[in-house]
Amino acid sequence: MCGIVGILGREPVAGQLLDALRRLEYRGYDSAGVATLEHGVLTRRRAEGKLRNLETRLAREPLDGTIGIGHTRWATHGKPTESNAHPHATDRLAVVHNGIIENFRELREELEKKGAKFGSETDTEVVAHLVTEEMKQGRSPMEAVKAALPRLRGAFALAFLFTGEEDLLIGARKGSPLAVGYGNGEMYLGSDAIALAPFTETISYLEDGDWAVVTRKGVEIHDAGGRIVERAVVKSNARAFQVDKGNYKHFMAKEIHEQPEVVGHTLAHYLDMNAERVALPMTLPFDFKKIDRVSISACGTAYYAGLVAKYWFERFARLPVEIDVASEFRYREAPFQPGNLAVFVSQSGETADTLATLRYAREQKQHVISIVNVETSTIARESDVVMPTLAGPEIGVASTKAFTCQLATLACLAIYAGRLRGVLTAEDERNLVRALVGVPRLMAEALRLEPEIEILARDLSKARDVLYLGRGTAYPLALEGALKLKEISYIHAEGYAAGELKHGPIALIDENMPVVIVAPYDKSARREGVFEKTVSNMQEVAARGGRIILITDPKGAAEAAATSVTTLVLPDMATTVTPLVYAIPVQLIAYHTAVNMGTDVDQPRNLAKSVTVE
Repeated sequence: MCGIVGILGREPVAGQLLDALRRLEYRGYDSAGVATLEHGVLTRRRAEGKLRNLETRLAREPLDGTIGIGHTRWATHGKPTESNAHPHATDRLAVVHNGIIENFRELREELEKKGAKFGSETDTEVVAHLVTEEMKQGRSPMEAVKAALPRLRGAFALAFLFTGEEDLLIGARKGSPLAVGYGNGEMYLGSDAIALAPFTETISYLEDGDWAVVTRKGVEIHDAGGRIVERAVVKSNARAFQVDKGNYKHFMAKEIHEQPEVVGHTLAHYLDMNAERVALPMTLPFDFKKIDRVSISACGTAYYAGLVAKYWFERFARLPVEIDVASEFRYREAPFQPGNLAVFVSQSGETADTLATLRYAREQKQHVISIVNVETSTIARESDVVMPTLAGPEIGVASTKAFTCQLATLACLAIYAGRLRGVLTAEDERNLVRALVGVPRLMAEALRLEPEIEILARDLSKARDVLYLGRGTAYPLALEGALKLKEISYIHAEGYAAGELKHGPIALIDENMPVVIVAPYDKSARREGVFEKTVSNMQEVAARGGRIILITDPKGAAEAAATSVTTLVLPDMATTVTPLVYAIPVQLIAYHTAVNMGTDVDQPRNLAKSVTVE
């Protein structure tokens, strides 16, 4: 994850910027840079690679400005070179950016026609030129940022530094986190409280859509509509802990809200967003054309990520997939054809059953890929290929951001396999990649449903049993939703394929049974009638008095006219990416239900984060 820091200080800030960036190293990065005002003139120092390279350059070419911004970059658009490193600048301003600007291509073409000269391959430089163009029309820095922000599509955090403005930083947040820090005659911006911990414990967290005008006297925060608003000022405990809850009550809540950011970085690791294609950063030691079966093994939530991937591999690559929970896979002595592919999914990379199954697969001469969040883990070390999920530290026992990062990684691998096997055309791949690039923005929009979910969770917390239903890739999400609710609220919940309702579970339905139905509208040629069949199942529930919670999109909501329905409406999106985005309301339902019940959300009873025993 990229890191952002900004300082309005009283002494030279370059060293402080570097110290703050060091505290963000845990997020991962491949280049770094700072910009300060030297007697009103924008001056940058950037370096490829680790912070020590930037530190060496600053020792050789020091900066003395008392205002500045800094950045650690994880490459999205463009290679990890110095020219692509942040901050990006024009003669009017410098900007650092975390996230993805989806419409950078059309904005770049527009700005080039107006004479803008680009010096990088990044989407970020578009932001610098867009705000500069507004300033050329006579707008002040604040007016220019206000005019430019609505034109940016995507999920992002931004910090701006302006030529000649020795007492002004502007920050903006949409989907990716950004905090304002308060000091004595000094002010700060940072990706999280950890970056600002050496300087201040007093923090305000920007809400989605906010933008902030920061001077040494304080901060003026505007919401997405331009209205001046107040945000709570809180005391951070980031000095005491490496990973801080921020302004969230629980780590799980923070990790749910981090998903637009971390999924964006995971996608950036596996996609060439300029070419709109999958570009794995590692070489695979096998030819996908010679693979005739994929075996996927995992436990718990990671198993459900693998179950979604089964649909993707079979649809995009026409590869049969065998999937099982690791504890069963290893003991039933499944036969393998030598030379095929085995994929293992684990957040910790230490899951005992998954590791044992991996070793069995190696004995059977399978090519082994592991999808893990810890690259130094045992599962990673014993694999032929490691595909990291880049979710960052996940503290909550119930997996959230690790799950969606696993999905993002598996989607890229399935698309890659489809291209190499000749199933997907170049145009097919472009369309699939475009859909993935839009996921962080869609996730940020899904998070706006939280107030509605918080209300419905009050009633859900009174239930003894809950049923989850879904078809296609929504079926694994139904399983995951039931698992999340069980894990942290201790309410009995079951997930079923919606078509199985009449084969037994319908006997459970009465007026006391909430039924959560995950049903994006899907009219693809291969899945004609799937949504209609799910609506039919919903009507069967309604006829028996069941309390329905429907998660769908605008078209689905319009067509699903059933009684006793609470509907959560997500944006329209490609069918491919629904599992990543629909995971958010499923997680929030479990979270707010558990909060209402007063359970220990982050450390639920009887559970451990990493299961290293069989």
